[in-house]
Amino acid sequence: MKKATHQQTKQHNRDLVLRTLFSHEAISRAEIARITNLTRTTVSDVVSGLLNEGLVDEVGRGESIGGKTPILLSIVPDSRYMLALNLAQDKFIGAIVNLRGEIKEMVEVQVNDNNGEKALELVYQILDQLIRKKIKPIVGIGVGTPGLVNTREGVIVNAVNLAWKDLPLRALLEKKYKLPVSILNDSQATAIGEYVYGNHHKPDENLIVVNVKYGIAAGILINGRLFQGDGGGAGEIGHVVVQENGIQCRCGKSGCLETVASARAMMNQLGVSSFEQAFAEFSANNGNAKQIVINAGKYLGVSLANLIGTLNIQKIVLTGYMTQLGDTWLNAIKDSMQKASLEKMYEGTKIEIGNLDYRACILGASAFLLLDDYSLLFREEN
Repeated sequence: MKKATHQQTKQHNRDLVLRTLFSHEAISRAEIARITNLTRTTVSDVVSGLLNEGLVDEVGRGESIGGKTPILLSIVPDSRYMLALNLAQDKFIGAIVNLRGEIKEMVEVQVNDNNGEKALELVYQILDQLIRKKIKPIVGIGVGTPGLVNTREGVIVNAVNLAWKDLPLRALLEKKYKLPVSILNDSQATAIGEYVYGNHHKPDENLIVVNVKYGIAAGILINGRLFQGDGGGAGEIGHVVVQENGIQCRCGKSGCLETVASARAMMNQLGVSSFEQAFAEFSANNGNAKQIVINAGKYLGVSLANLIGTLNIQKIVLTGYMTQLGDTWLNAIKDSMQKASLEKMYEGTKIEIGNLDYRACILGASAFLLLDDYSLLFREEN
């Protein structure tokens, strides 16, 4: 194993300090040194560089525990910005996001068909509009997209609803906009968004976020890190068969979880063209709609029980359109999970509803740019 160079060590120390600053609203140099196990001299040198870069500011004084009161430091939220895209089923949403996850500008466009070329043009249209807002500096572009994604290569392997297959989206965007780009599955982006900006999840926590919209997929975080599996498709539970001789799925198989437990499945069974109409049927106490919701919850609960049995992750967050169905849906999920799981494993499992809606994907896509490497923050602006 090669010994780290001086430059690599400096970058490692810098990233440790930045990670600590990002996880606190305000913190002193001494506390950073305690958390990171770096020397106070090293922390002071790193902080001095961050102050010069405008990334960090001194924001007041903390309480003294003997001696001088410590000077508190905080990330400067509007010192850098990211562009982030949520390429949802029926509309694309783009945003400019600052370093504290605050959305500064947003653009939405409707997606009316599954023409791949038109969809790509809409991506360009959104990014062009956001760049014209003249909020600077932009340091990168994060994209959350439906479908199977090779994040390492930045390629959308297959997105059925967008008619994208082996689309090298990262290369296309980097060439056009001259910015670093990251591409990941929208459910994985949603998981990161919930983890970083959701209900105060603990550092290094394990978390499963299940996104139930027109499709179904899970994002999995292990020790605070996104787990994508060997091929990048970890969490694609929507296309696992749960019903023998079931309805044909858009993926080509029959009886997938998506065909019985998604918003699209509910719409198809009720014979309506939008989730809003399906929700209205359910809200009007339509007995058939209620039973469809209960059945959808049962099938999803069995799938979640399989995840519990495989990963033993005890915190699950549910997001997406189906969460609007409330306790009828949620209780069906819990009841099914309990029946399908080992008793002791289910007892330790906590299920909650996410609170970030569409923003989770946008914020997760932007946060993913910086999760493992803060070097983007130090690029010279084009």
